[in-house]
Amino acid sequence: MNLWSTLLIALNALKVNKLRSTLTMLGIIIGVGAVITMLAVGNGAQARVEEQIKLLGSNVMIMFPGSTLASGARGGAGSVQSLTEDDAQAIVREVPEVQVAAATMRGSGQAIFGNSNWFTTFHGINNDFFEARDWPLAVGRDFEGPEMSGAGKVAIIGQTVLAKLFGDNAQPEEALGQTVRVRQVPFTVVGVLSKKGQSMLGADQDDAIFVPLTTARNRLFGNQAGKLRRIGSMTIKTREGASMAEAEEKIRLLMRQRQRLQPGQEDAFTIRNLTEILQAQEASSKILALLLAAVAGVSLLVGGIGIMNIMLVSVTERTREIGVRMAIGAKPRHILAQFLAEAVAISMVGGLMGVGIGTLAAQRIALQFKWPTLIRPDVTLIAVAFSALVGIGFGLYPARKASKLDPIQALRFE
Repeated sequence: MNLWSTLLIALNALKVNKLRSTLTMLGIIIGVGAVITMLAVGNGAQARVEEQIKLLGSNVMIMFPGSTLASGARGGAGSVQSLTEDDAQAIVREVPEVQVAAATMRGSGQAIFGNSNWFTTFHGINNDFFEARDWPLAVGRDFEGPEMSGAGKVAIIGQTVLAKLFGDNAQPEEALGQTVRVRQVPFTVVGVLSKKGQSMLGADQDDAIFVPLTTARNRLFGNQAGKLRRIGSMTIKTREGASMAEAEEKIRLLMRQRQRLQPGQEDAFTIRNLTEILQAQEASSKILALLLAAVAGVSLLVGGIGIMNIMLVSVTERTREIGVRMAIGAKPRHILAQFLAEAVAISMVGGLMGVGIGTLAAQRIALQFKWPTLIRPDVTLIAVAFSALVGIGFGLYPARKASKLDPIQALRFE
């Protein structure tokens, strides 16, 4: 009896009891489906973390002003403006791990060009901001020295603002030299940034207009904080290979000294390590993957036990058939191969069905929860192969029991 004949006999035996075979496959289907979904979600989440780190800029921290405390009521972060441009310069000067510390201010308002208008955010920055965020220009130039020091009315815009003000099909070059009004202040567009995409919180990073920091402070926010050189936040990028934790601790100590905070007194600022936030997201996705792995493991175990039970029942039901086969020359190894092939066929078919269901489930998760998924062909093959191993592992005992039956006793079995 060759392999092909054994496989045909096994498949025909499964067709005889379709419902029973389907129910037997159920555990394998759920297990393999869970494996495919688990790995698709896990790989997708990891790819998303890597993409977000690339978009945010590697080794980036953001510092915000602290909160106020008055009459026992605590204000939110930024309720006290405790950061200045001088702080940013001191950090670069005194913390060797820091590459750039970009002072920024942020607001929102209506941007107008011709007959088009768009409510967007505007940022007062210096050129270090683009270096910190690894954000190159698509066309145009950075701000020049006189524009930075003299509150020049120039702007660099993001791709979303380009589309909303100049048209969906507008090319970046078309915006250069044009005048865009923000809060009724005219700005000449000198650059258009390359596309950045969504942030880790889902915000559109391209929906922004960037102007020199002095311009934002004096022309868009007013001159109240001009003499103190106040800023809204600070984007800090550490040097390649430098320890983020060590840099953060040095920055914290330096800022406490500059703000004359006493031991035990709360920081008047907040430092957020973007890499740590993304790693926390990755950790949560791994927890989800582990839960799905547990479901997959239990399902495969239940499926394997189901295969063993059904095959034992099949051996009992087909005892006379086994006796007849042995009487006409079938050897124990042929009987072993036949029943083992049936067990493997059940698990393989169940595995293929599980792959289909797992793929659909992963796609559904991606659509419903906006969660990235990544299905790899090698993982699919491993899942199907593993289901075959389950069939072999749990089908071996019933197959051995069938091959060891005595032909005479098997023929007399009723």
